Amino acid sequence: MAAQVETERQWTVVERNGYRFPPGLKRNLPYYLARRFFRPGDPIRLFEYLSATYGRMAHYRLLSSDIILVSEPEFIQEILVSQAQSFIKERTQRRMKILLGEGLITSEGEFHKRQRRIAAPAFHRQRIQAYGAVMVERAAAMRDAWQPGTEIDAFAEMMRLTLQIVARTLLNTDVTGDVQRINDEVNAIMDLYNYLVVLPRAEAYLHWPIPGLMRFRRARRRLDKVVYRIIAQHRADGVDRGDLLSMLLRARDDEADHAGMTDEQLRDEVLTIFLAGYETVANALTWTWKLLAENPEAEAKLHAEIEAVLKGRLPTLDDLPRLKYTEMVLAEAMRLYPPAWAMGRQAVREIELGPYRFPAGTYFFFSQYLIQRSADHFPDPLRFDPERFTPERKARRSRFVYFPFGAGARQCIGEPFAWMEGVLILATIAQRWRLRLVPEQRIELQPKITLRPKYGIRMMPEQAEGPR
Repeated sequence: MAAQVETERQWTVVERNGYRFPPGLKRNLPYYLARRFFRPGDPIRLFEYLSATYGRMAHYRLLSSDIILVSEPEFIQEILVSQAQSFIKERTQRRMKILLGEGLITSEGEFHKRQRRIAAPAFHRQRIQAYGAVMVERAAAMRDAWQPGTEIDAFAEMMRLTLQIVARTLLNTDVTGDVQRINDEVNAIMDLYNYLVVLPRAEAYLHWPIPGLMRFRRARRRLDKVVYRIIAQHRADGVDRGDLLSMLLRARDDEADHAGMTDEQLRDEVLTIFLAGYETVANALTWTWKLLAENPEAEAKLHAEIEAVLKGRLPTLDDLPRLKYTEMVLAEAMRLYPPAWAMGRQAVREIELGPYRFPAGTYFFFSQYLIQRSADHFPDPLRFDPERFTPERKARRSRFVYFPFGAGARQCIGEPFAWMEGVLILATIAQRWRLRLVPEQRIELQPKITLRPKYGIRMMPEQAEGPR
């Protein structure tokens, strides 16, 4: 029988088979979900329940696997930084390899380090600054097409805008049929994501005539055809077009005989950057518009800053250091609605965290959505308060209570790009418009790879005051 003891730090320990676990569900998860109240596709509710019931560490089992939900910043730092070499990405993230191959999100070990070294120059500050004008140009074109009193879906609009931006900056092309095809096929595959994750060993059965897998194969085949053709065109030109793909083509690994990327490696990175480069920013901006509409005081401060800094002209890169409140608004929106809402790792060897000891193979999950909404770290956590992100208040917090772009060696390589894009788009659109929520609509979270609004968010543009 399991013995329970209290450590000096008041962590409850459950001993089993020579290992020490935190408390948690006594039943196997599928049985518990069937008897309890969760929908299997709603992991946020499960995580909230586990955290509320068992505290900052909770244990449950899925079939034969031990799974630990971690909400303790000290232990998250251990997993992502101090003991990072003892972990690999967990199963659901590894399953993304059937779409993204060995891209930066999914690759591991020395291969990941090599790919990151090659890709890093494409994301140097001087390089991505060249894309600022594209971001503002596309955002201004979108805002100028809106009409007051005409309903829009903010989510669809932000997706369309960030798709245009990533197409120009990644591939140096407008959103032609090719790029739109990439988007359509990626979306078709994302609709199958939960199915592919749940299906045991889906990789082994990809050739089987199962309807979901057949749809996946067709979408991936069409996707590959487009991406490989674009890569071939860039290679044939042999010219640096100023886009990220050109930079990746020209990049060399100084630690590996100056070797570059193969077409297959380029394909994997193009799809990875494409997906991460527009989906995450679109989600962050969509939730930002919702929160501003619900918080008129913060909205007024945002518009006052934009008017004072820009004085009616379009923003430029030089304005970014002065758009401090605008950046704080975006940061607070990503605290409440982090685009990457959860992360996971799997231990490759026996692991100790505080008073606990876990066997190799244990899965660890931590949710930015959960931790960033915790009253332990953010007083009155559900209140929208951009002032939480003043330099003084940020300095008082642990690094691992706010990490919307991950942390450690696997921290998102495109984070500076995303911050620049988010702030410039927010300032450009808010310079002309306030967005008002259409009443009596259903707004619901859809936690898949990113945190989407399930039914979109319907809003009405209202002319902002001040010079235009």
